[in-house]
Amino acid sequence: MREPHHPSCGELELSAVLHALSDPARLAIVRRLSVGDESSCGAFDLGLSKATLSHHFRVLREAGVVRTRLDGRKRLLSLRQADLNERFPGLLAAILNAEDARVSTAA
Repeated sequence: MREPHHPSCGELELSAVLHALSDPARLAIVRRLSVGDESSCGAFDLGLSKATLSHHFRVLREAGVVRTRLDGRKRLLSLRQADLNERFPGLLAAILNAEDARVSTAA
């Protein structure tokens, strides 16, 4: 397997990041990564097919939201929080906080 492409910090585009974070499944992936370290792609149980999950991982990676690291046959995901905060200060925290507020008022 070859190493997947990741945009550099300077190549991150606001529209691509916002698009990637606009989907509930991708937002759930980012939320989980924001509270932990790397996670294996297979560790996400969102009730979606493997192909759909792969699509969501690719959208997040190509937007520069996550980094995919190959470890043998595994693909490990991590959140590019430092890069996102450098390029768009406070954006990720604002989106996650807004989602937390939405979920708590809906409950």
